[in-house]
This record gives sequence, structure tokens and C-alpha cells, in this order.
Amino acid sequence: MAKTIRRLAEKTPEVGETVSDFLVKKAFTYQIMALDDLHVFLQLSTENISQRITIAYSGAFGVLKHRLKPIFESVESLPDEESKGPAFGVHERLTVKYESKKHISLHRRSDPIRDMVSDSVIISILLILILITSYC
Repeated sequence: MAKTIRRLAEKTPEVGETVSDFLVKKAFTYQIMALDDLHVFLQLSTENISQRITIAYSGAFGVLKHRLKPIFESVESLPDEESKGPAFGVHERLTVKYESKKHISLHRRSDPIRDMVSDSVIISILLILILITSYC
């Protein structure tokens, strides 16, 4: 048996209704609580981590976008004022920015889905670089 606390205790769930928050075991008792209440009882905090990866890329930025579009389908240009230079988004989870003639950067918040998208884009960029250099 688990008891709901704080925000979740304000509304009694109906019979058969799914409660999808956190189940916490502390001192042989179980409590179900919302993410917003977690820090109150566990002295923990949640954070968003933003990551930036810089990759050496000396090819044309437009060619990179063109090559990634068939692979990821959702590759959209971003306005210059939002990104401060040429940039495009991949699946609304990752931003690829033109940094200089020799570098691009990938920007994202960290979570498992964004990690997978980012890894796939990095591998694709490296394969594009291999193809470009093998034909030169």
C-alpha cells in the first residue's frame, strides 16, 4: 500500500484511474508524489542540462542540411535572430549551428530521446565528411 502526498493527495483518483508520478520508498513506507513535490521530501532537485558539441566541418553548411534531410525528415531552418547565424533544427530536439568555416555545433537539452537524435546526427555528419574526403 502506498499513500499519495501533497499535490496528488488533493484529488482522489477514480477506481481504475492510472496514477503516473513517482513511487518513493523511504523507511519502509511507500509514497506516491508528483515531480514538483519530490524535492520537499527527498532534499533533491531536478536540473535541465544543456549540451553543446562542436564538430570540425569544413563543407558547405547548406549541403549538410540537404544531406541530413532525407535521413531525419524533420530538418527545418531556424530564423537568424533566434540562432544568431545560419542554423537548422532536427526533429525539434536538436539545433545545428554554423560557427565558422571549419566548425559547426550541436545544441540540445539532455534527455534520452535528444541523446539518441544527437548521436545519430553526429554519426551522419562524420559519414558525410568521410564521403566528401574520399571523393577529393
